[in-house]
Amino acid sequence: MTDRELDRRAAHRLAVIRHAQEVTGNVSKTCRYYGISRQAYYKWYRRYEAGGLTALRDGSSRPHTSPRATQAEVVGKIVYLRQTYHFGPHKLSGSRRKHYQYTAIDDCTRIRVLRAYDRCNQATSIRFLDEVMARLPFRIETIQTDNGAEFQSSFHYHVLDRGIGHVYIRPATPRLNGKVERSHRIDADEFYKLLEGIVVDDSGLFAERLREWEDFYNFDRPHGGLGGQTPYERLRQKTGASV
Repeated sequence: MTDRELDRRAAHRLAVIRHAQEVTGNVSKTCRYYGISRQAYYKWYRRYEAGGLTALRDGSSRPHTSPRATQAEVVGKIVYLRQTYHFGPHKLSGSRRKHYQYTAIDDCTRIRVLRAYDRCNQATSIRFLDEVMARLPFRIETIQTDNGAEFQSSFHYHVLDRGIGHVYIRPATPRLNGKVERSHRIDADEFYKLLEGIVVDDSGLFAERLREWEDFYNFDRPHGGLGGQTPYERLRQKTGASV
């Protein structure tokens, strides 16, 4: 693991600690939000109290060579959401199996939810939508997608049943996709290029790394389009809420 990855992991752990202290005020709620155990939280907290941010870094365990290294790249179609989200899957190539990164982006705050699946169909899209609804700290009013097969009748009516509007974009309208394309360039430059030996076929490990990247993006990474704020800082500014 590179020094940059170690620093990113330490920053993520600090973000978890701050989330418990400044956002929820409740360790259990924060652990449920991040999908970690209380034991892991308190281990990080004790290390931070004893040695600050540096103590949250792990010792590097990266092998000298990585014969199964995967250089994953984001390719394939873009789907997006106009009013509230940019939403959809992107094929991850370079592994023995196909994987798809699903991305939801809030248009106002740039808060994202990322997940990887081994299928791209309506059932997967429904599952991702439910995960997005569970993760985001506000209600979704409308989503917009392209006309792909994974967003057709079963998905469409599931969205409506959840009380959310679903709008399909007009064909050949790439100007609606600017935030999505920038988002995926950031993924390619700042996440996928740093995997360095993490095999996408190890779905559990890849999901863990993707979740860490999502948290770093939302809580710690400044965004030029937000005037240097992080997505959650922009959310707090817009709503006045402690989220």
